[in-house]
Amino acid sequence: MKCSREMMLLYAVTDRMWTGKQTLMEQVEDALKGGATCVQLREKELDEDAFLQEALEMKALCEKYHVPFFVNDNVEIAVKCKADGIHVGQSDMATAKVRQTVGEDMMIGVSVHSVEEALEAVRNGADCLGVGAMFSTSTKANADVLTKEVLKEICDAVDVPVVAIGGISKENMKELSGTGVDGVALVSAIFAAEDIEQECRVLRQLAEEMVQA
Repeated sequence: MKCSREMMLLYAVTDRMWTGKQTLMEQVEDALKGGATCVQLREKELDEDAFLQEALEMKALCEKYHVPFFVNDNVEIAVKCKADGIHVGQSDMATAKVRQTVGEDMMIGVSVHSVEEALEAVRNGADCLGVGAMFSTSTKANADVLTKEVLKEICDAVDVPVVAIGGISKENMKELSGTGVDGVALVSAIFAAEDIEQECRVLRQLAEEMVQA
């Protein structure tokens, strides 16, 4: 699967912190029904077997809605479940090594925080970039907040799709207009919502307006 800018528009990143009333699968399906354009499974606590089982189920769910499925960090799980993509951070396996491991067909997303990191990631085979944190966030307590200027510089410097991440909400998304970013990666803005499907409809509309502005 080739990475497109349209995939980045409303990029849902899972967090089981808000499961309870619904399972994670039910939440993800609601996000897909509401218009999520990409799903990334992020698991920090599960053992490998449970993670793989969940990844296989979520991959099948995303296929049903014709939406690409990424695994966060765990290259081995991504390969085993035949994910569409793998997303790695700066402290994870180097991009060039990831490309060697996953082959040519799997999309690679890389978290970057500067033009230098962005150019290096693309040089080493990244298909898309995650840039942030754009606002302070509860998901990553120690993440440094980047300026809109840095986001714009990264978007101008590379020719691969770029998604903004970190503390983005309905209230502040519009501030990213004019940066050239292709979409927003959201965690709590989606999964902490009372009605995830309806919230995603609203968020997708806002993301479309932001990208076109």
